[in-house]
Amino acid sequence: MSHVNASYAHSQGSSTSVSRVEMEKPATKEVFEDPTPKKFELDDDEAGKTSSVFNPDLNLEEEVRALDELGDSFKRDRSFWGKMKALEFEVEFENKKNMVLMLGTFAAFAGILSGIDQSIISGASIGMNKMLHLSTHEASLVSSLMPLGAVAGSILLTPFSEYFGRKKSLAISCVFYTIGAIVCAAASNHHEMYAGRFLIGVGVGLEGGGIGVYIAESVPSSVRGSLVSLYQFNIALGELFGYIVGVIFFDVKGGWRYMVGSSLVFSTTLFIGLLFLPESPRWLMHKGRVGESWNVWKRLRDVKEEGNKIEFLELRDVASYDRELHANESRFQSLFDLVRVPRNRRALVYSCMMIGLGQLTGINAIMYYMSTLMKNIGFDDKQSVAMSMVGGAALLIGTVPAILWMDRFGRRTWAMTIIIFIVGLVLVGVGYQINLKTHMAAAEGVYLTGQIIYNMAFGSYAALTWVLPSESFSLGTRSAGMTVSSALLYLFAFTVTYNFEKMKEAMTYTGLTLGFYGGIALAIGIPYQLLCMPETKNRTLEEIDDIFEKPTSQIIKENIAYLKKGQLSY
Repeated sequence: MSHVNASYAHSQGSSTSVSRVEMEKPATKEVFEDPTPKKFELDDDEAGKTSSVFNPDLNLEEEVRALDELGDSFKRDRSFWGKMKALEFEVEFENKKNMVLMLGTFAAFAGILSGIDQSIISGASIGMNKMLHLSTHEASLVSSLMPLGAVAGSILLTPFSEYFGRKKSLAISCVFYTIGAIVCAAASNHHEMYAGRFLIGVGVGLEGGGIGVYIAESVPSSVRGSLVSLYQFNIALGELFGYIVGVIFFDVKGGWRYMVGSSLVFSTTLFIGLLFLPESPRWLMHKGRVGESWNVWKRLRDVKEEGNKIEFLELRDVASYDRELHANESRFQSLFDLVRVPRNRRALVYSCMMIGLGQLTGINAIMYYMSTLMKNIGFDDKQSVAMSMVGGAALLIGTVPAILWMDRFGRRTWAMTIIIFIVGLVLVGVGYQINLKTHMAAAEGVYLTGQIIYNMAFGSYAALTWVLPSESFSLGTRSAGMTVSSALLYLFAFTVTYNFEKMKEAMTYTGLTLGFYGGIALAIGIPYQLLCMPETKNRTLEEIDDIFEKPTSQIIKENIAYLKKGQLSY
């Protein structure tokens, strides 16, 4: 918001203190002049320079004292039962960056659960299909019911996240993972496998939509992209673990049961880790729990820095504005704010487009059927499971640059990795055209090269799938927006996975990879990203509100102006 009205009732029912804060936009000579040099950084405030753009009537120290009183009052009045309900053993570090790192790392660890449950079915399916006598249709359902369950989990995300909180929703996802893994490991027929995979999927959906929001609402903007990208790294790491577990238990009698039950170890680890993390300060503020939000903020930010104090006042004002906005709305009207309000609608379309580009370019089908595809290219059963690790390792390696450099180079620049994985898809398709009987080595070499390039590039690109939706929605619609985005992500994953065999038969594998997956990336992905994708690097969540307040036509004009200057990110 360009003008921040920080008038807000500081107390949660007792005293009030009113102030007004105004942030002035620097004057620009031309419409599309790069604003970055003029923008003050809340995460890198030098010598209190942020105070110069605020109304001099603001008494910042008085505001902070009032917040400290609220925080201390909350601590004194908090009952034992209140502490138990919070599901937290409070941890605090003198260096606040360590707390941010701990929160981001532990929360992103959830990706291992999602990854291992996506890839483990690739190795488990060989023994499971034989022991349970599954038909091709039944085996497809076992693979694809997890993303379908994730759609259901995504739908549950909004009520769970709004009522229980961001962190507790993640803890609930661990329960679904645990029950689902037990059912799968003990399954004696395909119906029980269906149930187990669906329950695991519910956990995946709750986690997938919730992790990005939890991290984005808690950490500074300067590391938001890296820490949300760490979730994608852990998904890839989990997928690699899934292939490794598949190799370890391949020759064990009934080894597939150990494979599908292995996520128990990780769900237990995640649940324990969550007990040491705080709730999102923005969710607490959204619920009007100002003192508690300020206490968490002080654990995640060094409030000796003026910029961190100001950012908290800004998020407080946004939460207050959001409550005022909804005060005169009926509950029915508020349910449609996501599509009724232009700012929210633009964020929704943008998030759904980026998710579609990530899912409709084939990654889930290729990961789920990796062992089968390796077998078709000339490897035997055991070699196929082992060679699946090549794709998993490439995906993992590809996520590392996103963690290190996405926040430095920007979202728009990073989105151009789509070009690299198109090259990988071309090689994968060509590899299937080479005659195995006469040129097996060439076929395997071209195919594996394509798989490595595709998976490495997609590992970098896929980080955007989680970063962009988590930072695009407004405070009041963030849960609903992530529910729609996450549900769409897993619905696409289900559609691609379930229809993979039929589409392969209709198009041939080469036609599927080059014509369908590659065609979507080339004909839709590149033009959309160049013209319609805004840049959000180093913006606070409140500043990103300003970006989506602009009409799409203005965003396109700005992007074209920067492209003419030879700039992708700005």
